[in-house]
Amino acid sequence: MAASSKNTKHNPKFIFVVGGVMSSVGKGVTSASIGRILIGKGLKVTAIKADPYINLDAGTMNPTEHGEVFVTEDKDETDQDIGNYERFLNTDINSVNYMTTGRVYNTVIERERNLEYNGACVEVVPHIPMEIIKRIKKAQRNADADVTIIEIGGTVGEYQNILFLEAARMMHTKNPDDVAFVLVSYLPIPARVGEMKTKPTQNACRTLNSAGIQADFIVARAAQPLDNKRKKKLSTFCAIPEENAISAPDIDVIYKVPQAFEKQKLGDKILKSLNLSPRKTNMQEWNKMVKRITSAKQEVKIAVLGKYFGTGEFTLSDSYISVIEAARHAAWAQNRQPVLTWIDSEEYEQNPSKLKELKKFDGVIVPGGFGTRGVEGIISAIQYIRKNNIPYLGLCYGMQLAMIEIARNEAKLEGANTVEMDPKAKHPIIEVNPFQADNIRENRFGGTMRLGAYDCKISPNTIAAKAYKKKIISERHRHRYEFNNKYRKQLEEAGVVFSGVNPDKDLVEIAEYKDHPWFVGVQFHPEFKSRPLDPHPLYLEFMKACIKHSK
Repeated sequence: MAASSKNTKHNPKFIFVVGGVMSSVGKGVTSASIGRILIGKGLKVTAIKADPYINLDAGTMNPTEHGEVFVTEDKDETDQDIGNYERFLNTDINSVNYMTTGRVYNTVIERERNLEYNGACVEVVPHIPMEIIKRIKKAQRNADADVTIIEIGGTVGEYQNILFLEAARMMHTKNPDDVAFVLVSYLPIPARVGEMKTKPTQNACRTLNSAGIQADFIVARAAQPLDNKRKKKLSTFCAIPEENAISAPDIDVIYKVPQAFEKQKLGDKILKSLNLSPRKTNMQEWNKMVKRITSAKQEVKIAVLGKYFGTGEFTLSDSYISVIEAARHAAWAQNRQPVLTWIDSEEYEQNPSKLKELKKFDGVIVPGGFGTRGVEGIISAIQYIRKNNIPYLGLCYGMQLAMIEIARNEAKLEGANTVEMDPKAKHPIIEVNPFQADNIRENRFGGTMRLGAYDCKISPNTIAAKAYKKKIISERHRHRYEFNNKYRKQLEEAGVVFSGVNPDKDLVEIAEYKDHPWFVGVQFHPEFKSRPLDPHPLYLEFMKACIKHSK
């Protein structure tokens, strides 16, 4: 995958991916899939997400509206699509590859305050688009990328993303041979009509034209494949070559999308539009992984017990997308087909008799979260899981609540709780991170949690040691609260094994319960580092335990 000095140093290429008709249409997966295809052709690729929110980062966004907050190695709270990029490109994506409207404006205002514009009147145009371009080029240089893919959030025509489109237009005007545009648009099939409709996408194209941009490719998202008649319509009314209308029907597994695009030679068409040549054609490793996914027949049943699934009458699994993908990666690696069931923890608070349904699962994952809603339901579920020897993986809040459950029911510490739920808890098993107390007191919440990669020292002869096969590991964090070391001895006497500790601050990172086949809680988020080509070792061990339990 060595990069060509000609293309990287003198002639970097840029692909802008924009959305049409509606959001959540698959721009992130499309961007990541294009990146995977180009990597297979020997090019060095990086990807950027441009979020049209005023938020400085994704950390303060509602997970049931925006989806998961994905944390990078270098401590940034980003959009979930950065996770897609990492999983598909099989590389770390850092903070330089993520921008929001708020972040861009903040930088421009800071520069103005520092007189970096030499006394000029600072205007929205051109200074905001120029800052966007500056960030895009910095990300390209940092990665030394042949091709940089920029996904613009939202849909064309929204006021919020017009400045990102203007930056794209400016780049294309200056270097038309180095910039390509991909419109990902939805083609509805009304049930009472029974015909795929192109009109909404035609309107999206015209709206994109009004921003001074002509799409080079249209990725047609729909419930069914795009037929020739619709391709001709898109070609006629959207001014693209017919072969550049790319069919993107619903697919059961997102990792099959690069293959679907390659069957239509999308990679070669993009290279041609950018005057690039493939250095090789090798999707062998990716194809082998997809074949393993497809061939897995025997099921493993996993419950994901969380508190961010409900949005009105709908379930939003995107709140935990990295957890879900990491579980899938591990199951597929064991030649098992994962069957994931989302359970809202509030159900167990309202109807404790439902806890017995957990027995039908091969394992349970409790992911991270914040606040008091649904917490007692999770604690009750953890007790049931522990007593019935069901494999358990607790992530962040899932680890903390497991310690509270054991403190209450095994160490007999009445009133054990987290200060997040009860600031005056008799036994504060989970306390505010000492380094976070000032932030909470002074209402400094955005971007101030314990974020990003930290080291963890693993104790020998533990589940963690068996999984990692290392003495020191590094994992990504996102939390304000920690296990209270004052209770370490009491919980050890109750059966807890603290198998992972941060060597710098002596903070508990991994806790296990010894009188159980597989019961592990971690303060970090291992799912952020899981890739389909490289499943996370802790999830792999969890899945092995689930398979053993199922037998």
